[in-house]
Amino acid sequence: MKLDNIDKKLINLLQEDSKRTNKQLSLLLNLSVTAVFERIKKLERAEIITRYIAQVNPKKVDKSFIVFCQVKLIQHSREYLSVFESEILKLDEVSECFHISGDYDYVLKIYVKDMEEYREFMVNKLTTIKHIGSTQSSFMIGEVKNSAKINV
Repeated sequence: MKLDNIDKKLINLLQEDSKRTNKQLSLLLNLSVTAVFERIKKLERAEIITRYIAQVNPKKVDKSFIVFCQVKLIQHSREYLSVFESEILKLDEVSECFHISGDYDYVLKIYVKDMEEYREFMVNKLTTIKHIGSTQSSFMIGEVKNSAKINV
């Protein structure tokens, strides 16, 4: 699907605040409400817009200890990758997992309450996954930028 300038503006507006009504969007884009509705449905059908979410403040839900954990598997076989990935999907503490290049195979973004909870997570969950060779953890000191927005 080829995006025109209005589609791009619409996508950016929805990424900033997906709770905007079609009427609000129509005023911002100088389109009819029906035209906005049809464009949104077209973007959803094309899977350019894949979901709508609520962003939660980690401090308010007692999950403000953020850890980036790099994981190296003992071997790069398809089976080991598949086992690791299927097990990671089961861990609620892991909000993001990326298969990466370089010295490590994966990087995980983990939300927990504190260091004690992270230790429990490591000992009782992460290190019980088969085929992990090593891990290296980095702890967030401060947040500079955190955005799920992809500028189009």
